[in-house]
Amino acid sequence: MTTTTQLLPAMDEVLTARDRLRGIAVRTPLLQLHGSDTIWIKPECLQPVGSFKMRGIYNAVAALSPDERAVGVSTVSSGNTAQALAWSARRFGVPARAVMPLTTAANKIAATEAYGGTPDLMPGEQAFGYLRAGGYHDFPDTFIHPVANRQVIAGHGSIGLEIAEDMPDADAVYVPIGGGGLVSGIANVLKTLQPSVRIIGVQPSGCTPVIAGLEAGEPVDVTVDTICDGVAVSFMFPEMYALLRDLVDEIVTVSDEDVRRAIRHLALKNKIVSEGAGALAVAAALNTGRSGRAVAIISGGSIDADRLAHILTAND
Repeated sequence: MTTTTQLLPAMDEVLTARDRLRGIAVRTPLLQLHGSDTIWIKPECLQPVGSFKMRGIYNAVAALSPDERAVGVSTVSSGNTAQALAWSARRFGVPARAVMPLTTAANKIAATEAYGGTPDLMPGEQAFGYLRAGGYHDFPDTFIHPVANRQVIAGHGSIGLEIAEDMPDADAVYVPIGGGGLVSGIANVLKTLQPSVRIIGVQPSGCTPVIAGLEAGEPVDVTVDTICDGVAVSFMFPEMYALLRDLVDEIVTVSDEDVRRAIRHLALKNKIVSEGAGALAVAAALNTGRSGRAVAIISGGSIDADRLAHILTAND
């Protein structure tokens, strides 16, 4: 099994990842959340594939040897990682395959295909079973783990570098948690550069595998009932347990209704489109009422058009 030491990149690896991402990833700005004097948003939904995922995935693909890339690359994904892998693989002229649950949102499947990737659709239990049991080791192509991959975490760490440069006096950073790669990458950097900053992870109240796992002292399964499909995983990766335990100061939850309100606020006030998982951090920051300057990561914007329309026109 991959160990914590093997997963946690050194600062020079994060700096190398940032160099690889120059001209590839958007250096997203910090924008003040409309109506707030204390919350700033970092819109990773503005990345070429619509989410933060391309930072880590592109870095991981770029770090492979030419021979490793030549056989093609693969991953397991409910949508955003699949899009990032397809986009990155196309840059290198190699095939990309994404094992995806049958329940994956149609817009994310279509986007993966549009970027040149091949969706490999199957029941969710079977798809994520490859991650749980390590079945991906038998894949014929080169597998990029969507979360527990040192180069993926290093790429996500570039977000932490940008926050440290743009807001060195930030008191808290709110980060959505699915598998934990994003929050680990950001926290790994900020705990070095800004030790006093609080890293606050956010999960939807209908999907809390990391909270449950940390409370139990080991990974456990939870039920999933949330509109935040980008983080809708029923288990915590064992490889990520120690990183999340040691790097994240606090994990909070928000309801799906909190998320809908945050999506509506971002779209109508800040003119930023976010998906459910992408709005988790903003929803939490709005709920907390914490004093001091806070940054909320908008992790992605791949939302179905009908769902977005329904949320924007709701009267609650």
